[in-house]
Amino acid sequence: MNTLANPDDKKLLLERVAKLRTDSPRAWGKMSPHQMVCHLCDSSRLALGEKQARSVSNLFKRTVMKWVALALPAPWPRGIKTMPEFDQNIGGTPPAEFEKDRSILISLTERLAKQPASVAAAVHPFFAKMAVEEWMRWAWLHMDHHLRQFGC
Repeated sequence: MNTLANPDDKKLLLERVAKLRTDSPRAWGKMSPHQMVCHLCDSSRLALGEKQARSVSNLFKRTVMKWVALALPAPWPRGIKTMPEFDQNIGGTPPAEFEKDRSILISLTERLAKQPASVAAAVHPFFAKMAVEEWMRWAWLHMDHHLRQFGC
């Protein structure tokens, strides 16, 4: 299984981030490529314990949904509405300058891959507390999902 903790998996993700363009066509959803970069930055900040989101967790999401999302070898479904804290039109970080925001994403991804202690304390809005290994798997899957959204 791919994970951000694997240096080769991380390298391939970052190569895909480098291919993203402001005019990359989206296959689904409403975000622009630039909004997606900021969305991934905010999500990385969540995993690093630098951003919080209100909990919408319940027993089903913490158990079954988390297992399905992290363990099944299938792409994530399209069209799941994001939390307001990670929606760039509501409470997420607004896009500024594309290259700068992409550099921030790369830096946050590198920091997250080093698995600082703050990752173990982070709380996911659906899945609640997760082990560091689960955060690394989630981070890879989340980035992969959105990069595929823009053909990268």
